[in-house]
Amino acid sequence: MTKKQPKNRPFRIAVLISGEGTSLQNLIDRIADGRLPGIEISVVISSRSNVGGVARAQKAGLPVDVIRVKDLPDIDKFSDHVALTLDVYAVDLVVQAGWLCYWRIPHRWLGRVINIHPALLPKYGGKGFYGHHVHEAVLAAGDKVSGATVHWVDNEYDHGETILQKECPVDPADTPDTLAARVQALERELLPAAIMQIRDAKQK
Repeated sequence: MTKKQPKNRPFRIAVLISGEGTSLQNLIDRIADGRLPGIEISVVISSRSNVGGVARAQKAGLPVDVIRVKDLPDIDKFSDHVALTLDVYAVDLVVQAGWLCYWRIPHRWLGRVINIHPALLPKYGGKGFYGHHVHEAVLAAGDKVSGATVHWVDNEYDHGETILQKECPVDPADTPDTLAARVQALERELLPAAIMQIRDAKQK
């Protein structure tokens, strides 16, 4: 995790997706307009073939590898395929951005994988807590605040150390959709900020 990166080459990231790829698009746009200087998306890995995120990656001219759980015999083979793809592209950091599949991270990749989660971890984390399931749980509990968290990924769901976290208010009139929009606005700022923070730390 602390391996120093040379300053004369891009900081290479892989983006792992399972859906529409709105967080991926945010990163693509920020790289294009200079708000993510020195960052390069080396590969996009999708756990589904017919999703918007794949089309977004292809439109941006990014390499895409579709790795589906159902195409492989077990979790070990699936995890190996993901890890070996990351090895091939020699990425510095793996960014899970709407990635919904568990993969067993091998030791060589621990400390090099981050995730964006639509809640204030450790609340509303763990298996089954993703997307609208999270926002529905926040509203059902009557919480006054929600937010987003960027954290390191280990081999337990939503368990790794927090990197960045930010709150937003929950309105009494909120629906899962309106709360999701407010949280997603935080995610668009937090995830790029975390990537830059990690890049800067590795280049010191």
